[in-house]
This record gives sequence, structure tokens and C-alpha cells, in this order.
Amino acid sequence: MDPMILKAILLGIIEGLTEYLPVSSTGHLLLAEHFLGLTFEDATLDKTFTVLVQLGSILALVLVYIRRLLQILFSARHDKNARNFIFGVLIAFLPAAIIGALLHGFIKGVLFNPLIVCIALIAGGFILLLVDELPLERKHHDATRFPLGMAFKIGVLQCLAMIPGVSRSGGTIVGAMILGADKRAAAEFSFFLAIPTMVGAFAYDLMKSYKDLTLTGTGLIAVGFIAAFISGLIVVTSLLRYVSRHGFAVFAWWRIIVGAAGLAGLLVFG
Repeated sequence: MDPMILKAILLGIIEGLTEYLPVSSTGHLLLAEHFLGLTFEDATLDKTFTVLVQLGSILALVLVYIRRLLQILFSARHDKNARNFIFGVLIAFLPAAIIGALLHGFIKGVLFNPLIVCIALIAGGFILLLVDELPLERKHHDATRFPLGMAFKIGVLQCLAMIPGVSRSGGTIVGAMILGADKRAAAEFSFFLAIPTMVGAFAYDLMKSYKDLTLTGTGLIAVGFIAAFISGLIVVTSLLRYVSRHGFAVFAWWRIIVGAAGLAGLLVFG
């Protein structure tokens, strides 16, 4: 297989698998680039690929939830619960949108380095283990019925994911569980919140770099897009069932192992 195609497939799979798991897609992609050389020689293609491949995982999530989202949208005029859910997601989205826009340059220029990623992966893994085992009161069992105040607090905690390695889904899941959601509802709310957050991040990146984007390597971008879509679809359709039965421990230990391996790699290879 052509090495470039293999890179596109691997990057797409990493994006799709890790975007909705509490393990940090950005962190995994940065480590893959640093240690495995999963980048393209053409810097313009590299930037275009990074921006556009996100659409694959976004599309997977929207496809799974499109019927439910449309039902909520069409019933919002006469259903208070539907309106509260829509407002709740928007309120939860606002903190990340504001902070992300204000600190975009600092985040990309300073925080995007493997050492920070590894430390954040390990620390987040231990936090996820702790929260997964705490005997917290589980009073919220429906992700579409979270109170507005709770949704806003989850959105504030999501902002921690501006640090690569923390994980957007991890921040929202931990936040929701601390605030009284059960594991399934916490994971599902992270899905709902991912839609405006990811679309907003994609639109912002596109606005910032559209002049540099080209159609060079369209085939590679298409391959990465499909890989991200398929792997994202697998995660979205199976994660809720898994965490309802087994919790988040396996993802916490994965974070710790990857972070520790990354630190060891940095120590040995630089």
C-alpha cells in the first residue's frame, strides 16, 4: 500500500476513534505526528487534511442522531423540555466558543506540544478513574433533561479541553457525572455538545486558514474522511452501551498507559 494512503487511513482512524472517547483526539494526533511521523511532506496538504478530516467524524455523529435531533427541533415550539434542551446545549457551548476564539493563538502556539499532552493524559486518566468509582448521586438519567445551570457548568468544564490531552468528551463526561448524571447520560450529553463545538471549531479553523487550503491530495483527504467517518460511527453506536455496563475505567487506563509511554519516548528520543 502507498505509504501516503496508509498515513491518511491511520490519521482518519485515530481522529474518528478518539474524538468521542474520553481520551483526547488532539493529544493522540499530536503524539502520532511526533513519534510515528504521521504527517505529509506538503505543509499545505497537512493543514488541509487536518481541517477537513474532522468532517468525517462530525458526519458520523449527526447521522446517528439526526432523527432524534429533528424531532426535538420540530417539537420545540410546543414542548418546553425540547426548548430547554436546545438552550442547554447552546449555553454549554458558549464558554468554549468564547475562550477558544480569544486564546486560539496561545493554544496552538504554546500548548500544542507532546510533553503537555502526556502529562494531561496521565492526570486526566487518574481523575477519570476516581470519578468513575466515586459513589456520586445519580439523579439525572436523561441527557435531554439536564437543568440549564448544570449545562452551563458542564460547558465551563469543557474549556479545560483547550489543553491538548485533556479531552473535550472527557471534560464534559467528568463534569456531568460530578453534577449528578449517570454514566450513560453523561456520555450522551457529550455527544450532543460535540455537534456545535466541533462544527464551531471546524468553521473557525476554516475561516482562519481557507486561503491556504488547496485541493492538492484530494484523494488522500477523501481516504482520511472515510476512515474518520467509519471509525467515528463505530464509537458513537457502541459507546453508550459499553459505558452503561462497564464504566470508563478502560479509557482511563488507556490514557495513563499512552501518556506514560509518551513520556518515556520523550526521555529516550527527545
